[in-house]
Amino acid sequence: MKQRAIRASLSRLATEQPNPESAGLDTKSSLEIARIINTEDLKVAVAVERVLPEIAAAIDWIAAAFRRGGRLIYVGSGTSGRLGALDSVECPPTFNADPRLVQYVIAGGVRALGRAAEADEDSRPAGEREIARKRPGKNDVVVGLAASGRTPFTLASLDYARRRGARTIAITCNRDTPIETIADLAIVVEVGPEVVSGSTRMKAGTAQKMVLNMLTTGAFTRIGYVYGNLMVNVRPANSKLLERGVRILQEATGVHRARAQKTLKAAGSVQTALVMLKAGLTRTQAERALKAADGDVRSAIAGALS
Repeated sequence: MKQRAIRASLSRLATEQPNPESAGLDTKSSLEIARIINTEDLKVAVAVERVLPEIAAAIDWIAAAFRRGGRLIYVGSGTSGRLGALDSVECPPTFNADPRLVQYVIAGGVRALGRAAEADEDSRPAGEREIARKRPGKNDVVVGLAASGRTPFTLASLDYARRRGARTIAITCNRDTPIETIADLAIVVEVGPEVVSGSTRMKAGTAQKMVLNMLTTGAFTRIGYVYGNLMVNVRPANSKLLERGVRILQEATGVHRARAQKTLKAAGSVQTALVMLKAGLTRTQAERALKAADGDVRSAIAGALS
């Protein structure tokens, strides 16, 4: 009975339908296959464009959560869970953000990042148990990722978080699914049937990655972790990032390379160096200005100059 209900549920999902544009895919040449996939991928950005107002609302919610000391927590399974994990772990090196600020929960735990653990997505108790470990509350935003919109693990996690007072957001690729009714805000990116029927690591996965890029980049930009369009909060943890930091300082201030290098070395961080150069401050003064501005580089500079 349960299996029959699952089959009926899946049969209605757009992402599970056969795609007429890729019919006979196994008879095509390599170039034809690549061309079909590329043509379908072009539809993803258009689908994301249709939900920009919902994405903007989500950015505002997340930025507000960060300002009040809350967190962004991604929840998902399979491809969706791995995409949430990817976006989470890339925030500290990109924005020099505290690793606790953006977190993730994935069905099957850390082992699911490196190997398939799709069976775990069917467990509602596991979903509730794993999100409970994060202790979501009124200051947090929890984002549930489920291309199908019906993954039990993710539904249970999102429901638990909302009951604990967290704001909840759903990212899905199918309309009128259970996750929409659970979440406070639904971002439904309708990408249609996949090139390989049901393979939601393809267009659905691309769509989810595009939305996640917007959520974290938008939120961190809103709280001042980006100056102009420069990654001023980058952590210079290796030679490539150190070089990027020097170039950012040169671009933002117009100083020559040697001065940018010297200031970055003295400051210990790109954002502190930028405030030092733009406002003519010492490292201690720049750090004090940044602290007063809650890390907002532009506000710190303006406050120092005023």
